[in-house]
Amino acid sequence: MDERAQRVLAGLREFYAASPGGSGGDGAGSALRLFHEVAATVPAYQAFLRDHGIDPAAVVSAADFTGVPLLTKADYHRRYPLPQLCRGGRLDGAETVAVSSGSSGQPTVWPRSVLDELVVARRFEQAMVGSFRADRRRTLVVVCFALGSWVGGMYTAAACRHLAAKGYPITVATPGNNLDEILRVVEELGPHFEQVVLAGYPPFVKNVVDAGRQRGVDWPAYSIRLLLAGEVFSEEWRTLVGSRAGMADPLADSVSLYGTADAGVLGTETPLSVAIRRFLAGRPDAARALFGDPRLPTLVQYDPATRYFETHDGTLLFTGDGGIPLVRYHIADEGGLISHDAMLAFCRTHGFDPTTGLDGAAAPDLPFVWVFGRSLFTVSYFGANIYPENVTVALERAGISDWVTGKFVLQVVSDSDEERHLSIVAELAPGEPVEPARAGLLAGAIREELLRLNSEFANYVPAAYQTPHVELRPTGDPDYFPPQVKHRYTRPER
Repeated sequence: MDERAQRVLAGLREFYAASPGGSGGDGAGSALRLFHEVAATVPAYQAFLRDHGIDPAAVVSAADFTGVPLLTKADYHRRYPLPQLCRGGRLDGAETVAVSSGSSGQPTVWPRSVLDELVVARRFEQAMVGSFRADRRRTLVVVCFALGSWVGGMYTAAACRHLAAKGYPITVATPGNNLDEILRVVEELGPHFEQVVLAGYPPFVKNVVDAGRQRGVDWPAYSIRLLLAGEVFSEEWRTLVGSRAGMADPLADSVSLYGTADAGVLGTETPLSVAIRRFLAGRPDAARALFGDPRLPTLVQYDPATRYFETHDGTLLFTGDGGIPLVRYHIADEGGLISHDAMLAFCRTHGFDPTTGLDGAAAPDLPFVWVFGRSLFTVSYFGANIYPENVTVALERAGISDWVTGKFVLQVVSDSDEERHLSIVAELAPGEPVEPARAGLLAGAIREELLRLNSEFANYVPAAYQTPHVELRPTGDPDYFPPQVKHRYTRPER
């Protein structure tokens, strides 16, 4: 048996023997060890360190590690030939490749191995066991992400198959983002299981739930759970979609994964993190004190032994192993970190104990990372940064959510007189008519939420310009909402 096969076999044995969750071990020590291993084996990183005048032998402490230069996609991944980014300068050490969704406009290739999948499978295990109790319930996972080389669908399918091989009563179906096939799979296979997990991007999963209701699918009969990734969503969204799918426990019935194509899943919502987030959703004063921002970010827990986070000027860095190992990699996500104990102390100071009623699997002793998303997804209007999260809550209001899908495009447009206006194009639910009165209702709701949630908007934007121009378009509009394409909520100014 060659060395590669031995490594894979050892990794599989460790994965099968390990309990769910994370070790919570010495993240800084793990990151430092990975730095030295990568500096010794990866040609591109060796060249990168030479160009920055870094002697790896001089980096011996956690304090030294903070002086190691940051990696970015532009100055590292795109600068060197792909094989040079891998150990030994060899691309054939990877069994497959994944492709990023190209959120910033340019898809990127990431080599992957079985060992990389196992690290990610541990995060899926945490969600499936800690929240969905899939260790004791026959579970059908329906992958609703796009398949092919795109990272979300293939990683989800692979991770859940590893869990099934480990002995969990999990079966995976892969219809991809084909709505008709998803509903067929659920109705044909769902009755044979105790619960059905829909795994996909939040707006598409909502489309699946809404389309199923229109076609008479009895969602409560399938004990639906949601495994979500890719976008920040509000707690109003969680409540709305949960009620439509017949889900009873908002703390445990849906899980958001924080992941990137660069390194797979970095962190996982837990019932503990959801309890905290739902509390903060109703206490904007406490949320602002914790996050330093009126927006409500994604809040997850992570294992520092496998994904070591740092912050840099209000954005996140991580160090983690993979087909392309990454050291102090700057992913440009706005966010921050807080330890497990500090988070619990903060909540209790504000009169809330988030651990009440939760067991160890639901409330792991792991640190927290919060993520607002990337600043390139904002638009600037009269100097105010407008975020998609500010608009989303308006579309989730009672009296509006029934006739929109939740998708929209936010942009700033200029008219013939070069007057700038805030524009929102929203997608109507299937079969819903375009009615001017609805556009006016939605425009008023968006203005109210912007004034409530965004202090820059309230103070910078003149009153005469605060009501956005709203346009309603039918489901699947090819210009704004093309089907089977990852949706982008902002567009450049025009």
